Amino acid sequence: HFGDADWDEERPDEIGDATWGEVAKACCVHDAKEWGKIFVGACGALFFLYFFLFALELLGNSAKVLGGCRAGGLLSDETNPVAGLVIGELATALIQSSSTTTSIIVSLVGADAVSVNSGIYLVMGANIGTSVTNTIVSMGQMADGAQLERAFAGATVHDIFNLLSVAILFPLEVISHYLYHLTNAMLPDSVGDGEKWEGPIKKIVSPFAGRVLKANKDVIKDIATGKVESCDAYYPVLCLDGIEDYKHCASKCDKDAGEEVGVDCGRVGLITCDKDSGECPGFFQNGASLNDDYISGGVCLVLSLFLLFVCLMALVNVLQRGLAGMSTRIIYKATNVNGLIGIVIGAAITILVQSSSITTSVLTPFVGLGVIQLEQMLPLTLGANIGTTITGLLAAMVSDNVD
Repeated sequence: HFGDADWDEERPDEIGDATWGEVAKACCVHDAKEWGKIFVGACGALFFLYFFLFALELLGNSAKVLGGCRAGGLLSDETNPVAGLVIGELATALIQSSSTTTSIIVSLVGADAVSVNSGIYLVMGANIGTSVTNTIVSMGQMADGAQLERAFAGATVHDIFNLLSVAILFPLEVISHYLYHLTNAMLPDSVGDGEKWEGPIKKIVSPFAGRVLKANKDVIKDIATGKVESCDAYYPVLCLDGIEDYKHCASKCDKDAGEEVGVDCGRVGLITCDKDSGECPGFFQNGASLNDDYISGGVCLVLSLFLLFVCLMALVNVLQRGLAGMSTRIIYKATNVNGLIGIVIGAAITILVQSSSITTSVLTPFVGLGVIQLEQMLPLTLGANIGTTITGLLAAMVSDNVD
């Protein structure tokens, strides 16, 4: 596969189709030395994949710190459909998380700060904004022009799919409000608060990223819902007795009980502490100003982008070595799955990582290497978009408080 001089010029129909027997032989028939190399390569790939996901998580946290105040201000405006679409897109591009944007929109609708109709347009915009991440990832293969071309094309599949979906559904919603009526008909008479379901990959990656930087999503929600006018209301950061942990810094005051900030509870800004572990991240600082948190967010953003590209290049290198000498016919046969199966695979991966942008970002380097054909990215992307909506259904299933 690698080392084939005219591989880029060949089409799949020219290469020919391998048999599953050939695939099984290439995959499973090896001597002890080859199995040892495969084991070391697999461990290396998993190592770099973990830190690749860690860098994506840190990138999202950094974006929330840097763009959280602006995103909250954007989402607080009740606007016309087109403006709502653009605002949803910009807010998601700023904080690098459509899940966060959507949760804020839900809070705004619940607080009657934004109408349901406007919320629908904001969510549509969020689906466009979430496709920025994998486009950034594709740039990590710019060292090889052919790989960059394939990777960028693979990343663009997600962009175009979301854009075309919105291009079709947006005018239909403006004319008929079908989504509003459909969701209104599906809504039960009474519901309770659901619990949040967190995927296993998120549980592995998030705690480590939270030790470096953990964004305070409540700031974005409070600004968007109008509880505070600006981020200045959260500064300077205040920890009781100078002790930096969740209890002394980030625990909330009970205003009904007459508790006061600085006496009974602390105050955190855009960077907060972890509730589960009780520890504060490395870039958290008692007495920090808004500018200090912006600097911390900027430093982590640069570090995350650097780590993202380093891990991506290392992961690509490991995969190239593992696939060296492998027949293109065998690789295409192994990855050329039925479209419906591709949708299921994309949905399953997204349920594990809890992010469609992470799913497509992980698959993008494989497209660049030619392991996954460009045509296979469409069902995988469709599955990723389906998988990212299952989170709410899973939350409903684990909830014990739904009437």
